[in-house]
Amino acid sequence: MLQDELTITLEDMLNAREQRAHRQRTLLAQYGVPLAVLTMNIAGPVKRGEWIDRGFALGYTLIRRQLRAARMRCLHTDIHILRTGNEAFMAVDADTRALKRALLDIEEATPAGRLFDIDVLDCDGSQISRAQVGHAQRTCLLCDQPAHACARSRQHGLPEITARTQQLLRDALTQWDAWHIAQQACRALLYEASVTPKPGLVDRAGSGSHRDMDFFTFVDSSVSLSEYFEQCAHIGLQQLQSAAATMAALRPLGRLAEGAMLAATDGVNTHKGAVFTLGVVCAALGRLRPEQRAQPARVLDECAAIAQGITAQDFAGITTENARTAGEKLYARHGITGARGQLEQGLPSVRDHGLPALERALQDGLSLNDAGCLALLHLMLHTEDTNLMARGGVEAGQQVQQEVAALLKRTPHPDHAALRDLDAAFVARNLSPGGSADLLSVCFLLHFMKDDPLQMPGQEDQERTEDRDSFGSSALYPHLRTRIAP
Repeated sequence: MLQDELTITLEDMLNAREQRAHRQRTLLAQYGVPLAVLTMNIAGPVKRGEWIDRGFALGYTLIRRQLRAARMRCLHTDIHILRTGNEAFMAVDADTRALKRALLDIEEATPAGRLFDIDVLDCDGSQISRAQVGHAQRTCLLCDQPAHACARSRQHGLPEITARTQQLLRDALTQWDAWHIAQQACRALLYEASVTPKPGLVDRAGSGSHRDMDFFTFVDSSVSLSEYFEQCAHIGLQQLQSAAATMAALRPLGRLAEGAMLAATDGVNTHKGAVFTLGVVCAALGRLRPEQRAQPARVLDECAAIAQGITAQDFAGITTENARTAGEKLYARHGITGARGQLEQGLPSVRDHGLPALERALQDGLSLNDAGCLALLHLMLHTEDTNLMARGGVEAGQQVQQEVAALLKRTPHPDHAALRDLDAAFVARNLSPGGSADLLSVCFLLHFMKDDPLQMPGQEDQERTEDRDSFGSSALYPHLRTRIAP
C-alpha cells in the first residue's frame, strides 16, 4: 500500500473502535473466558507499515510465549489486519488477573513493550486495569510523567512522538533479528555436533579422528560463539553501503571470536572454519529483508557478494616457498581455494547438494539426525575439503569422494552400520572431513531460517479466514482465524 492509502481519519478510528468492541462482546459471549486484546500504540494518522506490522507480529509472538509458559490455554484467536491498526483477540482459559499480570511483563520488560497495548477483559466485559494487579500507570513515551497526563496536555508534538515510536520499533526489531539469527546459528552448530555417526568427526558416540576434543568440547565452543554470531548479524543489519564493507567489518570480529573459542576449549581448534563461514552467513542474513532470509538461494547470493575478491586478497603473493598454513600450501601447490572459494561462489556444495539432500531426507521421513548424516555424505562428495587434504593430501580427498560415491550408489540412505564402518576406516587413516562438517552447519542454519516466528499472516488486501495459526502452529492455538481487510 502507498502511504496515502494507509492514512486514516478520526472517523475511521471511531468506527474501528466500535467494531473492536463488537468483536470483544461476541467472543466473550461465545467462549465465556477472559479475552486478551493486542493493538499497537501508534500516534498519528498512519497505523500500518512494515515496521509497525512486524512490531505487531513481535507482540503477538511474545503473548503466545507468555501463555505457553503460564500454561494458559488459548481457546480461540482472531487476528484482523486493518488500515486502522492490526488487532488480535485471544480467548484464554485462565484466571483474569493472572492473565493480566503475565501479559504486563511484555509491556514492561521488552524493548518495544511501551508500544504494545494489551488489554485483558473479564468474562463480563470489564477491563482489568494495571492498578488492579498492583502496577503503576504507564509512563509517557518521552518522559517519566503518566502517559494520560501528557496526552491530555499535548506536552509533546506529533513529530517528536513519531520519531520516538520509530526508534523503539527499529531498535526492538533489530535486537530481535540479531538475536534470532545468532540463536539459529548456535543451534546449527550444536545440531552438526550432535549428528551421529559422522565418519572421522566428533559426535555423540566418540571423537572420530580427533584425540584432543570430544562432544562437550564442541558444546563449549558453540556457546562461546553466540555473541559473535549476534555481532555479525548486527553488522549485516547496519546495511553498510557495500558488501565489501561488511566483510571488512567482519574480519576483526572473527579474530576475536577465535580467541573466545580457544579460551572456551582450552586451546583446541573446534570451529575456526565455522567462525569464518557462519559469520558471513549471519551477516548476509542481516543484510536481507525478513522474507528473503527464508530463501536459501538469496542468502547464498548475498554471501557471495560479501566474500567477493577475498581469495585473491588473502592469497596475494603466496608461493610454495612462503606458504605457511595448510590452506596456503594447498592453494600454492594445487590452486585449491577452500572455504574462501566456496563463499565467493555462494557455497555451491550447500546450495546444490547438502541442503537439497537434507530437506529431501526430511520429506522422506528421516529424522533430523539421519537427514544430517546423509547431507554430510553429499557435502563430502562435492566439496574440496581442505581439512581432509591437510591430513591425508589431495589424494586422500579424492579417495574419500570415491568411497562416499560408492556407498551412496549401493544405498541412497546408508544406515548407521555403514556409517560406522566408514568412520572406522577414516579413523584408521586419521582423516576428518571438518570442512564438510562446517558446511553441514550452514545447511542446518538455512533450513532453520525458513521458519520466521514474526511472519505476518498474509499480505492480501481482501478479507480472508484461515484455519491455522499463520505466525506458527501450536497445539495451544487450534482455532485461530485471521482476517485481512483493506
